[in-house]
Amino acid sequence: MPRRPRGSASTRVAASGEWFDEEGPVRQRLPAGEVHGWEPGTNQTLCGLPLSRAGLRAFSHVRWGDVQPATGGAADQVASVCPRCAAAFGRPAARWTRTDPRP
Repeated sequence: MPRRPRGSASTRVAASGEWFDEEGPVRQRLPAGEVHGWEPGTNQTLCGLPLSRAGLRAFSHVRWGDVQPATGGAADQVASVCPRCAAAFGRPAARWTRTDPRP
């Protein structure tokens, strides 16, 4: 069976905390604190942290794109996004530019 690439469309979220959104018709459990990418069916994040030993909670109903602070709808209580998981998902690294070039 071929393996899915890391950071695929099925990537979900594991987080250090949780909160409950009381707005809307259904009370929804959402991630809070530090978030990591997680593939359902595995016991570790994309960066290699084991869920149980790191004390992370899995959110199989929340997609990776939904917790990105710039665009996500479930990112209200997200404090930080794991940079190693973001790199595994394929987010481009910050570009380095020279601001004062030599003559």
